[in-house]
Amino acid sequence: MCSMPSRRKPKRLASKTLPLASNATKRRSTRTASTKPRQSVQVLRGSENVFEDLGFEAEEAANLKVRADLMLDLRRYIHEQGWTQAEAATFFGETQPRISNLLKGEISRFSIDKLINLLARAGLEVHVETKLKAA
Repeated sequence: MCSMPSRRKPKRLASKTLPLASNATKRRSTRTASTKPRQSVQVLRGSENVFEDLGFEAEEAANLKVRADLMLDLRRYIHEQGWTQAEAATFFGETQPRISNLLKGEISRFSIDKLINLLARAGLEVHVETKLKAA
């Protein structure tokens, strides 16, 4: 009986890879000791609506915020139930990819009406509140 040598590449030995890891930590330490002056960071306080802060028009920012809040409530409900996406899809009468879109936060794929209907199906009560913005 005759056997052929393996065509697989030989595995790297641990002793050959360890020096590379130590070199990486040495390089990191030299970067932090640079002589460049540090730039100051300015922190601005945002508004209650992150979408306004990102530059969306007021009407669109309000719509996006409402949809985001509703989606977060639905996501929280699904996680509290311990459901898989397939189980949530069965409960809500949706497809699994649609629930995946919901859990990923793909706001553009859902209307406010659709989100309210899903919340109602889950037995969650939705209240809409309006108030005058401070000037």
